[in-house]
Amino acid sequence: MPEEALRLSKVVAAQVPCSRREAEQYIAEGWVRVDGQRVEEPQFRVAPGQRVEIDSKANLQPAEPATFLLHKPAGMTTQQARALLAGDTRWTGDPSGIRRIKSHSVGLTALLELPPPASGLAVFSQDGRIVRKLTEDARVIEQELVAEVTGTIAPNGLARLCRGLVHEGQPMPPARVSWQSETRLRFALKGIPPEAVPWMCGQVGLTLVALKRLRIGRVGMAGLPVGQWRYLPVGEKF
Repeated sequence: MPEEALRLSKVVAAQVPCSRREAEQYIAEGWVRVDGQRVEEPQFRVAPGQRVEIDSKANLQPAEPATFLLHKPAGMTTQQARALLAGDTRWTGDPSGIRRIKSHSVGLTALLELPPPASGLAVFSQDGRIVRKLTEDARVIEQELVAEVTGTIAPNGLARLCRGLVHEGQPMPPARVSWQSETRLRFALKGIPPEAVPWMCGQVGLTLVALKRLRIGRVGMAGLPVGQWRYLPVGEKF
């Protein structure tokens, strides 16, 4: 009677040896090859005579939910930006040391979304703690943005921006606003979404040309190239 093909996770568990859960993690993290080809599906069936190898450098990482930091290009919707979270757009300078696995792409939530015209730091997470932090505490987390503007600012315009404007009869929170150059304003905002910046500029005689988010709380882009992403490493907090 011919031998039955076995589930890859069962073969790995016997070969290491380790638990079935650990075997599935070895496979998901890309440490396992069948006949020289990397296989990342634990349910893959291994026929008799096929060669299963586990990388000698295999080192399982903690099973933690993932958070992606992306430098969103201008002109992209959130859904279009999410599509950039592929392996070939990962920043080579990513300092996290986290090994990419397929499950990291499941159940991602876009947080503090940028409007399509804006560029800069975008966050996608499957970590419930971070989702709660950037949702429930959104009004008290500072966002730093740089605005390219044209026009001539009204007298006391900068002071008006800093004190807080009135929008639809409601006072807006105060902001920290300063000139970075003749055409560039830095905004440090709490409780004011990035999509309000064009209106704020218009109230003091300026026209917004481009908007870029540099930082959310204590997390910045740190040299992240446009269109590329990195993981939020353990210990880096918003």
